[in-house]
Amino acid sequence: MASTLRDSKDVLVSRAKRQMEAFFGDSDLTTRQKLALTCRIAFDGGHDSGLAGQISARGPRPGTYYTQRLGLGFDEITEDNLLLVDEDLQVLEGEGMPNPANRFHTWIYRVREDVNCIVHTHSLHTAALAMLEVPLVVSQMDTTPLYDDCAFLKDWPGVPVGNEEGEIIAGALGDKRAIILAHHGQLVTGATIEEACNLAMLIERAARLQLLAMAAGTIQPLDPELAREAHDWTSTDRRNKANFAYYARRALRNHPDCIKGQVGN
Repeated sequence: MASTLRDSKDVLVSRAKRQMEAFFGDSDLTTRQKLALTCRIAFDGGHDSGLAGQISARGPRPGTYYTQRLGLGFDEITEDNLLLVDEDLQVLEGEGMPNPANRFHTWIYRVREDVNCIVHTHSLHTAALAMLEVPLVVSQMDTTPLYDDCAFLKDWPGVPVGNEEGEIIAGALGDKRAIILAHHGQLVTGATIEEACNLAMLIERAARLQLLAMAAGTIQPLDPELAREAHDWTSTDRRNKANFAYYARRALRNHPDCIKGQVGN
C-alpha cells in the first residue's frame, strides 16, 4: 500500500537527498585519476579541439595544480603523464611543458578559494555560440545547473597567455561557476573535479540546445523561482559524484589505458 502519495514536495525532496547521501559515496580515485578521466570524458563529449584547452585541478600544496602536458590531446592523457606546476607554470613533477594559456587558471585559483578544478575548452557548440557574442540562455530542465550561474565575457582580450587576460577572465567569471568567452570558448569551475567535469559536459549540451532552438524560433524563458529550485536540486555533491561515476565508467570502456584500477560509485 502506497504511503507517500500525500507527502509534500519538500518532504519528498528531503527523503531523496538522504537516500543519495546513503547510496552515492566518495570514490577511491586519486586527483590524478579523476583529472585524467575528465580529459577522456571531455574528449568523448565533443570538447576536442586539437591541443587547445586546459583542464586543471589544485595540487597537494598551496599554489600548485595539475594539468596536462602541451603536445598531448585530451584522448592521450593518463594519470602518469599529467604535470604538477606552480603559479608561474614551472613544472614540479612530470616531463614537458604546460600550455602557456594555463596562466589564467592561476588567476582564477588565486581569487576563488572555492574553486578546485577548472575545465576550459573550445568545444564546438560553445565556440559557435561565442562567435555570435551571445550569452548562454538556460531554458530547459536538464541545463538548469547553469541557470543564473554562467557569466559572459563579450570582449575578446586576445590569446590568454598574459597576466592581463588572466585578470580579465577571472574578473568576468566573478562568483559564477561557468562563463562563455566571446570568440573563444567556455570555462567551468567546480569545488570538486566531479562538479567541473559535469558542468563541462552540460555547458556544451546547453549551447547545442540553444543553437538548435534559436534556429527554430524564439527561446522562451523559464520561471525564475522554478529554475532556481531546479538549479539547487541538480547541483548537489552527491548528484555530481553519481554523474561523474557514470561518465567515468563509460570513458574507461573507450579508454582503458587512462588509469590504473577500477571505478566505483
